[in-house]
Amino acid sequence: MLIRVGYDIQFDIPAPVAMVALLNVHPSRVHYLLEPDELRVEPNIHVTSYIDSFDNHCVRFVAPPGRLRLTNSTLIRDSGAADPVNPAARETPVGELPHHVLTYLLNSRYCEVDRLVHIACELFGCSERGWSRVQAVCDWVHNNIKFDYKKARPTKTALDVFTEREGVCRDFQHLAITFCRALNIPARYATGYLGDIGVPPGGPMDFSAWFEAWLDGQWWTFDARHNHPRIGRVLMAAGRDASDVAITTAFGQADLVHFSVVTEQESPRSIDTLVIETVFDSSYSIPTCL
Repeated sequence: MLIRVGYDIQFDIPAPVAMVALLNVHPSRVHYLLEPDELRVEPNIHVTSYIDSFDNHCVRFVAPPGRLRLTNSTLIRDSGAADPVNPAARETPVGELPHHVLTYLLNSRYCEVDRLVHIACELFGCSERGWSRVQAVCDWVHNNIKFDYKKARPTKTALDVFTEREGVCRDFQHLAITFCRALNIPARYATGYLGDIGVPPGGPMDFSAWFEAWLDGQWWTFDARHNHPRIGRVLMAAGRDASDVAITTAFGQADLVHFSVVTEQESPRSIDTLVIETVFDSSYSIPTCL
């Protein structure tokens, strides 16, 4: 399966401001890219790339006053299979966890493990350990939290979500992550592209959030909002919670004025045509996705 992904994000910048963006496909997926995955910045300014402490591809730059536009369009190959499911996957005792996984058991900006540990034990303490317990967490969050775009706010934590019982996709994942950590199951936040492949269209496209739980020595994908395996997830970044993987972070004022995302299946014929045009026209350039 071929998936076209891209974005067009624009800001009004009143004064020079330093910014960091996590808008590239995650390094673990770069071998599946069929076109360059390059951030285009307008106006043309100096951009520096680096890999952060969570192994995400980041870029940084100083935006000048005026309109700032960030765009990209790339093509990635995907297996076309839904998220893998392994009901036999077991929990790993904390004393046997790899060092790098331990941080995903702790409190973080949006996941107050210490404030929800007793609730987690009451709700899920009697559930079967392993995959079934993580799925029980997803079922509870999915069934008890109402999705509402209007209830989004940047300060909402897992405890707020549990109390208010409403939020957006990141809020579903934060609560599920916190419950898992409270049950000694490492869990991390993930963000990326998730189109409507194999499901009815769900409205305007956006970046999506899900989470991963560490079971049987590896990370497994779970999604407390949709709560069923999906096709075509394209990971961009992973971290302790949304604060680690913000799509853009401005260290000053940057007013968002336009935001659009594309993630959709593309026919193999499209890529065949692209290859032919590239061979016979050395000036061919991939159009920016609007």
